[in-house]
Amino acid sequence: MTEKQPSASTDENGNEEDVMSERFTLPVLPLRDTVVYPGVAVPISAGRPGTVEAVQEALDGDRRMFAVAQRDNVDDPLPEYLYSVGTVVRIIQTHRMRGGMQLLVQGEGRAQALSYHDEGQAMLHAVLLEMDRQEPQNESDPAFQALDRELRDRAAELGTRRGVPAEALNQLIQGVDEPGPFADLVAFYLELDTGDKQELLETLADEDRMRACLVAVERELARIDAQEEIQAQVQTELGARQREMLLREQLKAIQKELGDEEERDDIEEMRDRIEELELTEDQRLEINRELRRLERTSPQSAEYQVIRTFLEWITELPWNERTEEKIDLAKAETILEEDHYGLEDIKDRILEFLAVRKLQLDRMSEKEIDQEANPDEEISGSELDEEEGELTSEDALSGRGPILLFVGPPGVGKTSIAQSIARSLDRSYVRISLGGARDEADIRGHRTYVGAMPGRIVQGMRQAKTKNPVFLLDEVDKLGVSFQGDPSSALLEVLDPAQNSTFVDHYLGIPFDLSEVLFIATANYLDRIPGPLLDRMERVDFSGYTEAEKLEIGKRYLLPRQLKENGLHEQELEMGDDALLAIIQKYTREAGVRQLEREVGKFSRKVARQIAAGKIDELQATEGDVRELLGRPRVHPEQMAAEDTIGVATGMFYTPMGGDIMFVEASVMPGEGSFVLTGQLGDVMKESGRAALSYAKAHWKELGVAEDSLQGKEVHIHVPAGAVPKDGPSAGITMATALISAVSGKKVRNDLAMTGELTLTGRVLPIGGVKEKVLGAVRAGINQIILPTENEADLEDIPEDLRSSLTFHLASTLDDVVKIALTERKKRKRKRAPAKRKRAAKTSTATA
Repeated sequence: MTEKQPSASTDENGNEEDVMSERFTLPVLPLRDTVVYPGVAVPISAGRPGTVEAVQEALDGDRRMFAVAQRDNVDDPLPEYLYSVGTVVRIIQTHRMRGGMQLLVQGEGRAQALSYHDEGQAMLHAVLLEMDRQEPQNESDPAFQALDRELRDRAAELGTRRGVPAEALNQLIQGVDEPGPFADLVAFYLELDTGDKQELLETLADEDRMRACLVAVERELARIDAQEEIQAQVQTELGARQREMLLREQLKAIQKELGDEEERDDIEEMRDRIEELELTEDQRLEINRELRRLERTSPQSAEYQVIRTFLEWITELPWNERTEEKIDLAKAETILEEDHYGLEDIKDRILEFLAVRKLQLDRMSEKEIDQEANPDEEISGSELDEEEGELTSEDALSGRGPILLFVGPPGVGKTSIAQSIARSLDRSYVRISLGGARDEADIRGHRTYVGAMPGRIVQGMRQAKTKNPVFLLDEVDKLGVSFQGDPSSALLEVLDPAQNSTFVDHYLGIPFDLSEVLFIATANYLDRIPGPLLDRMERVDFSGYTEAEKLEIGKRYLLPRQLKENGLHEQELEMGDDALLAIIQKYTREAGVRQLEREVGKFSRKVARQIAAGKIDELQATEGDVRELLGRPRVHPEQMAAEDTIGVATGMFYTPMGGDIMFVEASVMPGEGSFVLTGQLGDVMKESGRAALSYAKAHWKELGVAEDSLQGKEVHIHVPAGAVPKDGPSAGITMATALISAVSGKKVRNDLAMTGELTLTGRVLPIGGVKEKVLGAVRAGINQIILPTENEADLEDIPEDLRSSLTFHLASTLDDVVKIALTERKKRKRKRAPAKRKRAAKTSTATA
């Protein structure tokens, strides 16, 4: 659509006259880092959705577009980011490719955008007014002709200096006779900023544009002169280096006569190894300084060996060697399943991490293929249509991602999971133990005396021999603090992706890049890790195994491994489920399986001894064989009370070795109104007992307790196993229940265990370690559990078959707890019934 628009022009006599120019509308082709001039053919890469849509509309029409440069290099070319003056271009050729299309456009004439507006899905249209360049009034003027000739001569000289063949250069210059279009051609090929090129485009007067181009050409020639002068200086310096090499050869001959040839050969070998390293300028400067010190030092001095050891460390570190990753998710899942039983949540998290790494590498590979298929993109200066959010090569190679922290009890598979990750990624695996490290130099190294060494991080990198290993920091919660420094503070830089690319070991004294290392840390106690260090890691929780899981692990992994280590064949020792379960229940008490493997190994050794002595040929092990060879059971876990009892409530507790039950006993007797807590309780647990007593006194009526039942009475709460320190708030409702039972005379159910923190107003607050506590209660024969209402979501962590065999009661107040725990059961079982329940509970646990 076009319409008339009055504009000013000049007649033959130089007087302005009004003519009617036509306004017209074209789709917009936004350009990044380039400007198109009339008469010039330019290759353009189009990939943004709006640009592709505009090109398609132009192809469906008269193939014309309005090519205009962006003021800023942004992905979304809004009108405010576009200049108002551009070039009307015609599409000559198109080539579709992955992610967009490649265009060849020919500039036709200048135009001014009166307005921009949105069209279609994402493209822009521009209402344009044609702009005519102003030709010189007298082209035969000698000054103008001199300007034209000077511009052509200097442009030809610039082309020659750039290496353009003379034949092609002459054809290009002679192909444009008119001065104005020739100035446009020169302006396009000049190395100028987008703003400067846009200014030349907006200069309508041919003579002014020619002068500006001539100045730019002269500036470019001056830059080339300076560059050639620098190159000449470099060549001179290279000549000096060759002279230095000649002198060194002469020095070698002199040293050979003096008997120092062997040491100097070592130095030359060291020099060659350093030259092969890919180092930054600052790193190479520091290392060459040490090498020169080595040359000046006598081989008999102690300093000579110190410097030599330093340079050997430098040459043995993986500065640029990296392992190529080949991530196969199916293979990774198979590896995890082969190496570990259970731990489903952990395996899912690891596979998610590997999936993210695979996507990063695949996207980077696709980008490299596109660049190889379209090498002209860089030449055109039109890398303006990259898709938003595309990965850079640095991001893909660095492998930056979460630093994982595996937290859980000993023996649950934290270290072996890290090894499986390394196998899945086909990376090198390095493990260092931080347990007991109290010196900051253990992490950062030291270089203040003879025999100094790098820190454990750099030592691990040398061991890995690659820049991107899987690096396990074991027992990070066991770091100590002493007058020698805080090693956890040194780890802050190591585990920060924003800083570890320039990690400086005190021994090396130069930055070493750790950004491509996949760090994994392990810990048993989360509260012992400093807050700033914990903030840099993503926590992955490992919980203890159920007896059913231990049974499967024993059959699949532990028993075959111990048979091999003790020289037994599979047919020589077979252990049934009852034998393995007997070891699990009666000889081990742990959340993991380390002690279980030791006991299985001990049993295998005793069988091997009998086979070697000729007493037996093979053994089908039963529970009786376990009792005979391993001796009496050494583990005596708590079992549920034999009957309902007044003043005794069953609680649950958690330790890093797993969960278990405990009995809280309360007694009320005549006295002076004192309150006694015994059983080696911590401050938090004592406070829970006092809160329980205060609540019972304040709410005697709701609890069905006589008003004067606690007046002038001595209250004593005791938690057995007094040799074991106990602390934590989760025994609050257990203490309150035992106390209320002792005061009211009502019995507490013996098949019920509870856990939860109690407030002074009777609210039951959530606690942690639900899974481990429930597993401990099940081992003791408990089948009724009271949990805080807010812990309902934690029940999902308990295996489904085990969860279905238990009854869970959710309590939000102490009244809810009392109603369940102190309910009189009508049907009483025989005296031997509790023993039957215990055996049944054990059987159900073993098959869970």
